[in-house]
Amino acid sequence: MRNQLKSLPRFPNLKQSLRKIPENAGIYIFWQKNKPIYIGKAVNLKSRLNSYFAVNLAPKTSKMVGEADTFSLIVVGSELEALLLEAKLIRANKPRYNFALKDDKHPLYIKITKEKYPRVLTSRKIEESEKVADFFGPFPSSTAVRGVLKMVRKIFPFSDHKIGKRPCLYSHIGLCNPCPNAIELLKDGKNKELSTKKYRKNIARIRKILRGEMTSVRNDLNKEMREFSANEAYEEAAFVRSQVQRLDYITQPVTDVSRFLQNPNLAEDIREQELQVLTSIISKHVKLPGKISRIECFDVAHLTGTFPTASMVTFIKGEVDKSFYRHFRIRQTKGQDDISSMREVARRRAANLRAWGKPDLIVVDGGKAQVNAFRLIFDRLNIPVVGLAKMFETLIIPSDNGFAQIALSKGSALNLLQRIRNEAHRFARMYHHKLVKKSLVDPFGKAQGRNS
Repeated sequence: MRNQLKSLPRFPNLKQSLRKIPENAGIYIFWQKNKPIYIGKAVNLKSRLNSYFAVNLAPKTSKMVGEADTFSLIVVGSELEALLLEAKLIRANKPRYNFALKDDKHPLYIKITKEKYPRVLTSRKIEESEKVADFFGPFPSSTAVRGVLKMVRKIFPFSDHKIGKRPCLYSHIGLCNPCPNAIELLKDGKNKELSTKKYRKNIARIRKILRGEMTSVRNDLNKEMREFSANEAYEEAAFVRSQVQRLDYITQPVTDVSRFLQNPNLAEDIREQELQVLTSIISKHVKLPGKISRIECFDVAHLTGTFPTASMVTFIKGEVDKSFYRHFRIRQTKGQDDISSMREVARRRAANLRAWGKPDLIVVDGGKAQVNAFRLIFDRLNIPVVGLAKMFETLIIPSDNGFAQIALSKGSALNLLQRIRNEAHRFARMYHHKLVKKSLVDPFGKAQGRNS
């Protein structure tokens, strides 16, 4: 792992180097000659690295930045991947500033105890005398670690307490299920054995996730779901399906973190593959004007018709480009009518085609009606429009024979479209919530906001 790290491209530790840094999740490494002196993670690499060139840095941070002559990047697909990869790299390389910047505090570890019912705990240090089955870290950010465990616990419940005389509080809200306390109270030997096995299976899957083996966990769950369905245990199959969906949410896209070390351009390669697969699907039903590079996605947000807004987000080569983001304050009176709102947004977008640039593909959040609202405007401009309907994540593609409706399975095309759609949804809600908040603060005034 150390040799792989040394093969990464390096940038001069100058503010000018930040111009081409992507706004993706990832890892950054500060180097002093040929030695890594600090390894960090970021949800937004560009923003995080920019912060190191601020005026009022803490003394230790300023010293570290001053000693670094170059830095490297590893772009990954999600915050969870960044967290796990950061811990692996710190553990393998032990950069001195990762510990010096903690103000003499020990970094955080996740430990899994070696007990009949293994517990998942966080700890500032691991004592040699402790009965630990496994431990992960060090993690510099305690907030990030606890956030990850909170998400994981909703998928695979676990215990963090010693055996007691009654089921714990978390067992009542499904976060310690089955609870070791409740298992110990069972009188039926078979039920006790099945519950113990279920608990240990959760722990085994948590260990795999913390090792970065998300694909393996997902494959296990899919196999289990198929077995339940084959045996007509549909309730159990539905529960496992919900676990798969939650796992997908926190690990999109699912990629073995070690692959990012083997190929520093992996994230870029994944994005290119996503575009190729999406292009292949769409081109079977509609003639595309050329290669898909710039994709725009539109979404409408409102609360029972009040303060209706819409968003436009732009992805270029599969990556966010926030310089092209736009908010729209819906002007028409039928604010609760999503279709009318979509038509208004489509007209306003087309009016700015020259000023904002021309997209290669437009994606709308919705089905046939939403797609038609944009097609009325953009068909004559030779810009294809597709929709992503939330029901079964169906891709809606207009064609000469009506509409092709493709229920997308998990993979490259769906990863890309979900990422784009979710960003459009987030951006629309952000502006809508801003207007609602302003109206509450100033109920007799008009909530204003910058929009296009």
